Amino acid sequence: MENVVLPQASLFLGIIPALLLLWISLKGYEGYYKEKNIFLTFIVGIVLGFFAAVARIIIPIAALNVILFAIFEQLFKTIILNLRRFQQKKETAIYGLSLGLGFGSIFTPFLLTAVGSPVTEDVYIFSLIMIGSIGIILFHGASGSFIGYGIYANKLARYLIIAIAVQLPFNGIIFMTRWLFSTEYFAYLQLGLVVYGLTFYWYTTKKIMPRILSQNIRRKRRGKKFNS
Repeated sequence: MENVVLPQASLFLGIIPALLLLWISLKGYEGYYKEKNIFLTFIVGIVLGFFAAVARIIIPIAALNVILFAIFEQLFKTIILNLRRFQQKKETAIYGLSLGLGFGSIFTPFLLTAVGSPVTEDVYIFSLIMIGSIGIILFHGASGSFIGYGIYANKLARYLIIAIAVQLPFNGIIFMTRWLFSTEYFAYLQLGLVVYGLTFYWYTTKKIMPRILSQNIRRKRRGKKFNS
């Protein structure tokens, strides 16, 4: 694949996994959301993720920025999810998932496009970055749903603070990848992003999101898992 094409192709490598995750995660929630809102929140998430990625390029690496990015990125999601039309509604947790997945889907691909050939010339490094990007997609999808549930449960402050706190170590890993880019530790850090993101995503989609379902539906879901 030519170097000119590779960064552009990476855009689809972020969006496609995010859409696949969204499709899988929405199973069992039929009737709890509107497809139009799923589409709109996903697109809005892409736009927010774009601006967040631009900020990460412009603003230099610093310990303080680990905190600032966690605050502002979660606030971006909160502003959208806390609109009057979403307040205290069960489906806000689902729309938060869609928003967060859209946010994460554009993050790494845009950074790769901005950097260009210095990174994408090396297939090994490029592959590691794309593996790490799955962790970013998972994390932001989970945090969006987490905040969305907090808005539904009328506990926004609590869930927002937790989401920010959970992102601090995650941001720390991301910043370390920039410091240790040319070392043997880079691969472990990318794997760390996946493990961290997957853990938070599993917790949110298995322990938090099911709370919006009625008791009968939850019992049926548990019954299917037990029988399988």
